[in-house]
Amino acid sequence: MFDLGWSELLLVAVLAIVFIGPKDLPRVMRTLGQYVGKMRAMAREFQNSFEDLARETELEELRKQVAEMRDGVMKPLTDPMAEMDRALKNASTEGRGKADESEAGATTPELPQSDPATRTDATPKDAGTA
Repeated sequence: MFDLGWSELLLVAVLAIVFIGPKDLPRVMRTLGQYVGKMRAMAREFQNSFEDLARETELEELRKQVAEMRDGVMKPLTDPMAEMDRALKNASTEGRGKADESEAGATTPELPQSDPATRTDATPKDAGTA
């Protein structure tokens, strides 16, 4: 972090012994260690908060993707009824159009009307009396 070599550390130790003194040096080192520990803890907490924020952002994106996928999967399952209704309407519309065409183009044949006087299979009522 600070890129200190052994010679720089030795110089700092000699200066600390000279200016602080050997009697107070352990207490100063312990206090300095506690401050360094607190700074590391704050840096770790800061980094964790950024990681949590990134995770929440990713989770929100994942939730959106899952919702899109769910809608994409569920839509074909809910649309068949609507598609069937449309298909039936189209079929009935096409059927009506074909029925109208057949009514316009085709004529129904008329059956011959038989006259009871000209029927040959009719037997006279008095034929049995002769």
